[in-house]
Amino acid sequence: MSRLIGFILFWTGVGMIIKCILPTRLSIVLVAVLCIIVGYNLFCRC
Repeated sequence: MSRLIGFILFWTGVGMIIKCILPTRLSIVLVAVLCIIVGYNLFCRC
């Protein structure tokens, strides 16, 4: 189950980064990076 949550969080973060090509606030970027890090750790933990 944690792999699924990690996968979802990772791709949510990637989508937020892609959206950040447009002008945004720094908080959005920080949340996106946090989602990618947490998602990666949950997905890749064996």
